Amino acid sequence: MKKILALGAVALVAQLALPSRAMAQNREHQQMTADVRMMQEQGQQLAITIAAINQALTESLKALNARLDQAADATRKGFADEKLLIDNLGNDVRVIRERSDDTNVRIAALREELEALRSTVQALQAPPPPAPVFDPADPNAPAPVPTTQAPPAAPPVSTAGLSPTRMFETAKADYAAGQWTLAITGFEQFLRAFPKSENSDDAQFYIGETNFAQGKFPDAIAAYNLVIQNYAGANAVPDAYYKRGLAQERLGEADAARNSWDTVSKMFPESDAGRLAKQNLDRLGRTQPR
Repeated sequence: MKKILALGAVALVAQLALPSRAMAQNREHQQMTADVRMMQEQGQQLAITIAAINQALTESLKALNARLDQAADATRKGFADEKLLIDNLGNDVRVIRERSDDTNVRIAALREELEALRSTVQALQAPPPPAPVFDPADPNAPAPVPTTQAPPAAPPVSTAGLSPTRMFETAKADYAAGQWTLAITGFEQFLRAFPKSENSDDAQFYIGETNFAQGKFPDAIAAYNLVIQNYAGANAVPDAYYKRGLAQERLGEADAARNSWDTVSKMFPESDAGRLAKQNLDRLGRTQPR
């Protein structure tokens, strides 16, 4: 009987313990659910924060890129303005240099004009030489000139006071008109009167051109040689080499012509005379006998 009562008590205690254990498990599950919900809410909040940070970073990058673009544009504009300024300064310097060269040329021409005028004034101010006085009783005195004797020849025309520019242009006009004798005389007088003029090399070259036009090739070669020898570095030198070669070719001196053209093509390759000389060298090479 006692055993039966003990077993009943144990069963009763077991039945009473089951609800309390279930309640404990339920509370634990609810706590875990609450913890999970809290973690989810924290994760959502973190995601929102990260999204806000990303958006802020994106906007900052956009603003920074915009500032960089503005700075690059300003730098490019500054470089372009500086380049434009430098180009303008270069053009201004070139214009000033050209005007300075033109002014120097005009000053040289005016200096020549002044020298010519000074020579004229000195010639006009110089007293005429006194006539010789002879004693009629002197046995060594020359006999009086008969009145029927022809007057002496007129002295050559003096170039004192003549404008160098006018003299040179007059001689060029005679050359262009085919007045060969007048042209050569004019250029020679110009060289004697103004040997240091800037047109001296051109005057000597035109003497060669005048002789060349008349077929006087030896005289033309001699004139071209004077240009080469006396006016080194002048603008007429390349043309003198080239035309000397043409005159030598007309005389049948092919080797001498080839030498003249070879010289000018090497010394002045960018000049018109140098290019023409190169063409003639090619022509001589093609027609050279085999």
